[in-house]
Amino acid sequence: METLSIILVALVAVEHLYILILEMFLWDKPRTQKVFGIKKEDIETTKVMAANQGLYNGFLSTGLFWGLLHPDSVMGSQIQIFFVLCVIVAALYGSFTVKKSILLVQGLPALLACTALMLV
Repeated sequence: METLSIILVALVAVEHLYILILEMFLWDKPRTQKVFGIKKEDIETTKVMAANQGLYNGFLSTGLFWGLLHPDSVMGSQIQIFFVLCVIVAALYGSFTVKKSILLVQGLPALLACTALMLV
């Protein structure tokens, strides 16, 4: 089960690193517009806000990688649990305020990772 939790936490970390890249550096690209459902005319007015959101996703990703790489496995697990719970809360909020699919795309992997961490 430990290997599964490592894989799931790493998946959530990579996903949020990918979101950081989309929101901070690729906001005006067609792929990003499609992923987030952004209209072409809204790109410039939302660019700074998106970069700010990307930074927060980067904090989540960094925290998860920190937990995975922490030399003390007990402390590392606690760090991972904290950050996957943050992702779950953010996914719940996002699903209520932005788009329902956030719960599936971000919340489900984090919930699976959290469950695997609790079972280790």
